[in-house]
Amino acid sequence: MLPEPTSAAEQSWEAERDRVHRRTLRVVIASQILGGAGLAAGISVGALLAQQMLGDEGLSGLPTGLFTLGSALAAFLVGRSTHRFGRRVALAFGFIAGGVGAAGVVIAAVMDNVPLLFISLFVYGSGTATNLQARYAGADLAPADRRGFGTSMAMVATTVGAVAGPNLIEPMGTVATHVGVPALAGPFMLAAVAYCAAGIVLFAMLRPDPYLLAKKIAAATGAATPEAGSAQSNARPAVGAGAYVGATVMVLTQIAMVAIMTMTPVHMRAHDHSLGAVGVVIGLHIGAMWLPSLVTGSLVDKFGRTPMAIAAGITLLAAGLVAALAPGDSLGLLIVALMLLGLGWNFGLVSGTALVVDATVPENRPQTQGSIDVLIALAGAGGGAMSAVVMSATSFGVLSVAGGLLALLLIPALLWARTRATAPSAA
Repeated sequence: MLPEPTSAAEQSWEAERDRVHRRTLRVVIASQILGGAGLAAGISVGALLAQQMLGDEGLSGLPTGLFTLGSALAAFLVGRSTHRFGRRVALAFGFIAGGVGAAGVVIAAVMDNVPLLFISLFVYGSGTATNLQARYAGADLAPADRRGFGTSMAMVATTVGAVAGPNLIEPMGTVATHVGVPALAGPFMLAAVAYCAAGIVLFAMLRPDPYLLAKKIAAATGAATPEAGSAQSNARPAVGAGAYVGATVMVLTQIAMVAIMTMTPVHMRAHDHSLGAVGVVIGLHIGAMWLPSLVTGSLVDKFGRTPMAIAAGITLLAAGLVAALAPGDSLGLLIVALMLLGLGWNFGLVSGTALVVDATVPENRPQTQGSIDVLIALAGAGGGAMSAVVMSATSFGVLSVAGGLLALLLIPALLWARTRATAPSAA
């Protein structure tokens, strides 16, 4: 027979937690559908727009570098704001800032103003960071054995908008040209509306705030800190080692994914693929990034964080090899490569996120999550910026293989962390 809760108060808190958790997932799902549409613009046509405005393929990786660099600052601010104001306010304003940046990109394209383009792409990155930070809202109130599922449900909703976005490249381009806007800026028009709408949904409907409620429940029930416990009640709880392992997993998968993904549209256009074909490839890639979350979270909960993180590295290596070996005119193989790339990233993000949540408590979670997402964004910025340089100096094939091999580094990092964690007990 299962043990009864120790008190009526605990029963009440548990019922409240479950009720709000279900509502939180519904609201986050709605916002992530919109956020996914905004996210897709920069991935799909950012490099092509920069190439068109700058006239230099070697600089076409700058948009990804800029909006991921902007997402680094946004991740820091969202993390700190969450600790003070809660998820609702922090996520809402992060998405709205991303919408403002997308609108700025459209204006820059109309004016052919490169400095404004760079500034706007930087601000647009706020939407990317907020889209990622929203996954933590799905885990704030989740039981320990369902954190992978809570994270994945917050992520999977992004699939709808993120897959639709790239496939609207040509229709949005047509709309853009009819109103006097360059065709490649069309997806950013969609992003501006989608990001702002996501922010409004969160601000209006994410009540009660899941993070603030989780913090209140932890204080009321005297919940013990899991892997990150501190024996001193007056001191800030320490962050568990699992957070650093999770950060390593997410950083390496981000670099590998962004580097290959950023240059794929440029590689495809160089081999005479249409914008529609680019949209299909990137749309399926983004779908593979988010849609597997339907099952990835459950796999992470069932088989463990480390096995799924190792699967991420192997899958990303396979993606790099397929991309490198695929003929430039082979749409089918490029689709396979980019779908594997998205799947590997998904495995890494969900398993890494679960490691971070396991190793933190409400008191230190937002700051830790924000700091880690800063590292992820900086890694993406570096990967995006360097991808164009590497491809210009070598080839898309070399870039793809290098990205896959880099992802494999997470396997020795995981094994080292596991060995170190078991060493004291073995002594």
